[in-house]
Amino acid sequence: MTVVVRHPLAVWAPKPERLRLRLGDETLPMTRDDDGWWTPDGVDDVPADARYGYLVDDERTPRPDPRSRRQPDGVHELSQRFDPTAFAWTDEAWTGRPLAGGVIYELHIGTFTPDGTLDAAVERLDHLVDLGVTHVEVLPVNAFNGRWNWGYDGVLWYAVQETYGGPAAYQRFVDACHARGLAVIQDVVYNHLGPSGNHLPEFGPYFSEGGANTWGTSMNLDGPDSDEVRRYIIDNALMWLSDMHVDGLRLDAVHALVDNRAQHVLEQLAEETAALSAHQGRPLTLIAESDMNDPRLITSREAHGYGLDAQWSDDYHHALHVALTGETTGYYEDFEGLSVLARALTHGYVHDGTRSSFRERHHGRPIDRLTMPTSRLVTFAQDHDQIGNRAAGDRLSQTVPPARLAVGAVLNLLTPFTPMLFMGEEWGASTPWQFFTSHPEHDLGEATAKGRIEEFAKMGWNPDDVPDPQDPATFERSKLDWTEPGTGHHAELLDLHRRLIALRRSQSDLTDPRFTTTEAAADDDAGVIVLQRGGVTVAVNLGREEVSVAVDGALELATAEGVALSDGSLTLPPDSAAVVIA
Repeated sequence: MTVVVRHPLAVWAPKPERLRLRLGDETLPMTRDDDGWWTPDGVDDVPADARYGYLVDDERTPRPDPRSRRQPDGVHELSQRFDPTAFAWTDEAWTGRPLAGGVIYELHIGTFTPDGTLDAAVERLDHLVDLGVTHVEVLPVNAFNGRWNWGYDGVLWYAVQETYGGPAAYQRFVDACHARGLAVIQDVVYNHLGPSGNHLPEFGPYFSEGGANTWGTSMNLDGPDSDEVRRYIIDNALMWLSDMHVDGLRLDAVHALVDNRAQHVLEQLAEETAALSAHQGRPLTLIAESDMNDPRLITSREAHGYGLDAQWSDDYHHALHVALTGETTGYYEDFEGLSVLARALTHGYVHDGTRSSFRERHHGRPIDRLTMPTSRLVTFAQDHDQIGNRAAGDRLSQTVPPARLAVGAVLNLLTPFTPMLFMGEEWGASTPWQFFTSHPEHDLGEATAKGRIEEFAKMGWNPDDVPDPQDPATFERSKLDWTEPGTGHHAELLDLHRRLIALRRSQSDLTDPRFTTTEAAADDDAGVIVLQRGGVTVAVNLGREEVSVAVDGALELATAEGVALSDGSLTLPPDSAAVVIA
């Protein structure tokens, strides 16, 4: 690939007939080349912190730079230059962390701490180190309109949201994570832009003609002028991995990336990320969120896959959620019974060519369990979507008793896959995590609230339980309460999580990435599931009666009083789990 060095204020804009640069108080002409890039005339020295924007055709209000690195006054205002090389990094010795064998912790900057900033999040990193997690996954931080948001309404992908602290604070956060041995995975959204502050269509054909997905117009990945659109996406990914020293990306809803080229944009991204990884000498991880159950995403490029490193497995979540709650409405209908959870543990997908009643069609493709590492599936008992997209944003801790939460922790952290925790899950946080927005436009706020109610209709949830996303109280309710981890059953659950993660690290059988070393059997009537991972046996009783399980070895961990092992017989009271090591 030929690297083209452009003027720092050059912009790709093949659509307008005229473009002018607003630089400070000056308005300056620009000249377009044959590729649709505009360069300001006679502007040689640009201040490092210059504020600027572009006047499109006869528009009198300047638009921000599509590749803006900073938006100090919001997404509709002038951009400001930002020099990513000015930061004094202290992570020269950082060599990264592989995903295999790791434990991910997903957090949202705005609700992780009372202050809701990147610098405030740094103050809580020691909690994560003590917990034993290896990777911190940060929900999107790209610039959005308003003060608070999940992050999936971002419109300027290259800029860090100012209410979080901006790009310099982001660099401080990553540097602080590396100083503590924590890798950083940044959640990025390339399948759509938010509804407010998106000026890209004024510059060029960033979106496909007539194509749309659940969240808006689809990106133009394979139509005319799509070369630069793809470059816009891939350059953004490389920015996080290089300028911001991030260790990996979680790619939001890749099934919404419609691309009919011979080389899919995800494969192109994997190829260029691998090249950067080789140059930097550290692992760089790409994790897809996908509901397609298609193992080609995580199959190597040598084997004609896309070459991504991992993908989220919603099937495992659904099976575990139903096992813990008994809830079978909506898409949970297909996941009833511990035998379904056993299938997820041994096959990765539940739907691998089987019929999905929710989709009303067959879905998925089998994983090649002889060659695919189990670590390429990221599994979880809870995540931002599965909590926040419930009517009331209720966590398992708000419906499941502490004893059963403990069982869920065992089934979450001792899986054959790469486990992930959602912030506060480790102590059974009592605070909900609800869907919140702060759209300044009244009509957009009303439409968002109405859309949430309609979205929940198929799940059978009561519309009266849906909080107003625009109400500031919805955002405030969703912040973690850091007085909880040291008290009562919260402290007990936190200690269990620490012990489980430490056990995972100490027992090689628990990080063995081979499908062939995992067996699982379930008795749906008794509510018992037994997971065998080499010499480690994990036995769970979610039934109503005490049960006995034949097992060899020594009792390593129990979640409840009454769990006992004698003469090869393991006694499990209701809502209990045990780990036995041969």
